[in-house]
Amino acid sequence: MQGSANLNIMMKAARKAGRSLVKDFREVENLQVSMKGAGDFVSRADLESERILKEELLGARPTYGWLAEEGGEIAGEDPTRRWIVDPLDGTTNFLHGLPHWAISIALEHKGQIVSAVVFDAAKDEMFYAEKGTGAWLNDSKRLRVSGRRKMIEAVFATGIPFAAKRTLPAMLKDLARVMPECAGVRRFGSAALDLAYVAAGRYEGYWEREVQLWDVAAGSLIAREAGALVEGIRADQDPLESGSILCANNEIFGGLARLLREA
Repeated sequence: MQGSANLNIMMKAARKAGRSLVKDFREVENLQVSMKGAGDFVSRADLESERILKEELLGARPTYGWLAEEGGEIAGEDPTRRWIVDPLDGTTNFLHGLPHWAISIALEHKGQIVSAVVFDAAKDEMFYAEKGTGAWLNDSKRLRVSGRRKMIEAVFATGIPFAAKRTLPAMLKDLARVMPECAGVRRFGSAALDLAYVAAGRYEGYWEREVQLWDVAAGSLIAREAGALVEGIRADQDPLESGSILCANNEIFGGLARLLREA
């Protein structure tokens, strides 16, 4: 798909940061790692990825605002636009040598996500979308959600809270309700890729009760543009504001929502 100038800037930045991450991933045992919190690590690779992305994105669009996991928020001269960035979604996977992590970049305009890139550098898969133009993988593959209609045939993704996160009891109840009704639940450790995989039809749905905006801003647009429904786990929640997200194809969404909203 021929994207806008902004989308091309985003993809170029993701590939540049991705090359840096892949290089460090090959030497993961030598990374200098500091602890940020229980079960939540930040590495030199993560910070270098964010530096590259900030340099590329703000270098190309210096008036835009900036929100990122490690570097916090910067107000832009243009109050209507900002980059929302996770330089390494799936840090724990990265640090353990598991090749399932991604760079996530979203462009927000007047409170709406209008462009999105999720780049899986380890597998060289670039998922991207712009509002109203569909979702795509790499150069030319149009993404569409799965056509499965039955819950018992569905495979779902989720995120299971680690350490002392407050939503662990609710998530365990979710699993008890959902697992008997479906073909399987996966916990792969990257919300951005979970949403991209729903868009690609690899999962029928995904939910999580405690995520950050930069984890899901890009993936939620990609999923929507591929035909998924995206809401909060409660119907009255905005998934990008509440940190509670439910995403599935049209046929499965109602069944999954019913199970989760019973909680």
